Amino acid sequence: MDVDRIDRKILRLMQQNARIKNVDLAREVGVAQSTVLERVRRLEERGVIKGYRAILDPEKLGLSIQAFVSVTMQRHEADVIRRFEGGVKKIRGVRACYHLTGRFDYLLHVVARDLEELGKIVKSKIAALDGYGRSETFVIFSEIKGDEGIPITNKK
Repeated sequence: MDVDRIDRKILRLMQQNARIKNVDLAREVGVAQSTVLERVRRLEERGVIKGYRAILDPEKLGLSIQAFVSVTMQRHEADVIRRFEGGVKKIRGVRACYHLTGRFDYLLHVVARDLEELGKIVKSKIAALDGYGRSETFVIFSEIKGDEGIPITNKK
């Protein structure tokens, strides 16, 4: 899947501000508006751009606790893993879940109103999932560097 220099510039600008107007995007990239529209449409169709969303502040929504919960599975059969992953997707408060190599099998990014709610999510929901073995919870004190998107180079 080729993404050329112009596409990369479009992607970099859209990651910084997905609401950028087409006219401004075209001016920044140095191409016609119709070219930008077509390139963005093509990037969407090819799945390079998966969607658009607002970045929300969890604290301003009353979610003052964030944590990473590492999970080690008790069993690793395919059907157990499928059920575990399906269960994780249904837990409100799990922002993201990653299947890992190494010491832990999964890393979950969890958000909660307070420590009590975090405890309920971990003890009553995550620990109840099929295949669950054990977990460690790491409460986040502060965010040093947030998700700034995928690093896009000028190569190619």
